[in-house]
Amino acid sequence: MNRRTLAHPVRVEGFALFTGGPASVGFIPAPSGGIMIDAGGGAFPATIGHLDPRPAHPAFASMPPRNTSLAATPDAPPVHTVEHVLAALAGLGITDAVVRVEGGEPPIGDGSAALFTRPMLDVGFRELPGAIEPLIVRERFEFGSGDARIVIEPADRTEFVYRLDYGPRAPIPPHEATWDGAPTSFASEIAPARTFCLAAEAQAMHAMGLFKHLTPSDMLVFGGGGPIDNTLHHPAEPARHKLLDMVGDLSLVGRPILARITGIGSGHALNREAARMLAGLV
Repeated sequence: MNRRTLAHPVRVEGFALFTGGPASVGFIPAPSGGIMIDAGGGAFPATIGHLDPRPAHPAFASMPPRNTSLAATPDAPPVHTVEHVLAALAGLGITDAVVRVEGGEPPIGDGSAALFTRPMLDVGFRELPGAIEPLIVRERFEFGSGDARIVIEPADRTEFVYRLDYGPRAPIPPHEATWDGAPTSFASEIAPARTFCLAAEAQAMHAMGLFKHLTPSDMLVFGGGGPIDNTLHHPAEPARHKLLDMVGDLSLVGRPILARITGIGSGHALNREAARMLAGLV
């Protein structure tokens, strides 16, 4: 595929998810170098080698990861919750740019990637000389087991699938989402999908002092009767958001992936495991 960057810089301001404080992210066009993160201490590649295991909040130290963080070195301050930013770049086919983060993490907005894709679409893109070779998957891989798996299979085009099923009595019914790898469909179908949680999870987070600057009208919170004080953008919005996270996490491979990738009840931990394996094939 052709290398691609933004035609002009983009800056997005708002509030951070974990601290509630001011946060901003700038997207700077670059002629080469891939996707680079700059949090004020020098730019570094947005790749799986810079994954940072430190939790965004001490409450998450004993839980499965709820976000993805990167750092220049193990001792450098981490940049939390980069998955939506990375998904926006990968989904729009941007191969080269500098992502300048202020506030320790990008703004969360409504919990989707549309906060970033919309201004990028407004300024447009610039094709760069040369091409980037995709990572071609030539054999089947499977990660996880039971209700949480990722299956990666050879394909002649990029395709992502996510299947969500929390069981027969869950407030979110089983459903799935797909993405054909095209920037246009990512922008219209996947990027607007918001992050979500169950009411019990939101109450537990509030009890730990987290997310008190947010209400169910700001984020998707599911109770027994569906979204609380909110409505879905699409019946498959939860699965679309899980797919969005998967696109962002797997972009840490550092190049486009030519494969059919299916997430089945998976999350950030399995996404990262898949990214590590795929990066080893490069």
